[in-house]
Amino acid sequence: MSARRGFASDNNAGAHPEVLEAIARANAGHVRAYGDDPWTARAVERIREHFGAGVEAFFVFGGTGANVLGLESLLRAHEAVVCSEYAHIEMDECGAPERYIGCKLLPVPNEDGKLAPELVTPRIIGIGNEHHVQPRVVSIAQSTEYGTVYTREEIHALADFAHARGMYLHMDGARLANAAASLGVGLREATVGAGVDVVSFGGTKNGLVGGEAVIFRDPAHASEFRFRRKQAMQLASKMRFIAAQFDALLTNDLWRRSAAHANRMAALLAERVRGIPGVMITQRVDANAVFATVPREAIAQLQEEFFFYVWNEERSEVRWMASFDTTEEDVETFAATIARALGSPRKASSTI
Repeated sequence: MSARRGFASDNNAGAHPEVLEAIARANAGHVRAYGDDPWTARAVERIREHFGAGVEAFFVFGGTGANVLGLESLLRAHEAVVCSEYAHIEMDECGAPERYIGCKLLPVPNEDGKLAPELVTPRIIGIGNEHHVQPRVVSIAQSTEYGTVYTREEIHALADFAHARGMYLHMDGARLANAAASLGVGLREATVGAGVDVVSFGGTKNGLVGGEAVIFRDPAHASEFRFRRKQAMQLASKMRFIAAQFDALLTNDLWRRSAAHANRMAALLAERVRGIPGVMITQRVDANAVFATVPREAIAQLQEEFFFYVWNEERSEVRWMASFDTTEEDVETFAATIARALGSPRKASSTI
């Protein structure tokens, strides 16, 4: 195991020192379990400060649990979720929504991970026909699995499209903080203020040890969530330690500071590698991800020094992620490594 910071995933980063301090402060005495404690109450109030006074919020262990339980609150088994073909719920959750909810996913082909009303429309078919699943939810990721970011106007358009058809808009916000920092808006403006009905608000990828929040714009959709969370094995007995992390994340703009730094490091990496012969950036660098194609024969060599994932083997497309603790030195060293591996005489520090 290497202590070197890599570019594989923001999941690989450690915890932010302010988060660890918050956990340590919560580690005092006995309090009631399962969320009936002052830390959980305070963290929920913090969420309401950022997302709106009327929202309901619940903490769970991980992103898959947050997505599945949030969707389940909006769905019945004969209903369906329209999502991007790259969506985490489609590609990276091992069929959890289908198995646990019993619903069907309707993936939509696209180029950049983003949906739009005109892309969703062909999936809204068979309404009222007992032989067809009934589309009920449009699910988007913010930022997307391709690192791109929806504007507020794009989210509004999808919310209006869904609501006009008696449907709901769900947001996988595993990297919501990065998206909001990229847009320069608050968390409410990027979510429920734009019409999102249920948000999975990620903390793990932005400096938490572990924990996600499920946030409901309409409390009526949350009426049975306590029971769903328990049945799904997502109810933490020592809830205070998850809640304390969110309290820290939403205090003094830690969420924005950490996310904005990760975004800047991704932008710097894109700047440094753009122009290296053999490297082609394939997507806009809106948040903290850089997608690029590199010569297939160079990938293994690069991974020996800096681990990262191959996103699309057929295209030789890789994903490089920056984190809250990525440094400029990390970026410069990685860019120089790429240039060296590809035999480029170009200095890694040159600009666009």
